[in-house]
This record gives sequence, structure tokens and C-alpha cells, in this order.
Amino acid sequence: MSSSSNIVHMKKMVLQLRLEAGVNRVKVSQAAADLQQFCLQNAPHDPLLTGMSSSNNPFRPRKSAPFYSITS
Repeated sequence: MSSSSNIVHMKKMVLQLRLEAGVNRVKVSQAAADLQQFCLQNAPHDPLLTGMSSSNNPFRPRKSAPFYSITS
């Protein structure tokens, strides 16, 4: 590796490290508490927890599926 490409590589690395150093950090305990609060607040609107009426369910099975017989 030439010295000029090595310098360019090091400058990119320093820039990346400066960007990462400027990121605001949140403690894991605080992030977990925030996530738990969010989940509890949105639980009444979550169809995986509360279920979904069959009339609003786009994935419900059709009442009468067409039947095709294959004859040879």
C-alpha cells in the first residue's frame, strides 16, 4: 500500500471515528424501559395481541374456493 493511499485510508478512519464519537448514547436500561412503555401503550391497537375481526382480516380464507379437477 502506498503512503498516499495509506494517508487517505487513515483520514477516512478518523472521520468515521469522529462521527461515531458524536452519536448520542442511551443506557440499555433506559432503552429497555422506553421500549416496554411503548409496547404497553400500543398493545390495545396490536392485532397480534387483541385479534382481528374476520371482516377486517385481508388474509381470511375464502368461503368458497374454486375447485378444478384435472382429468387426463
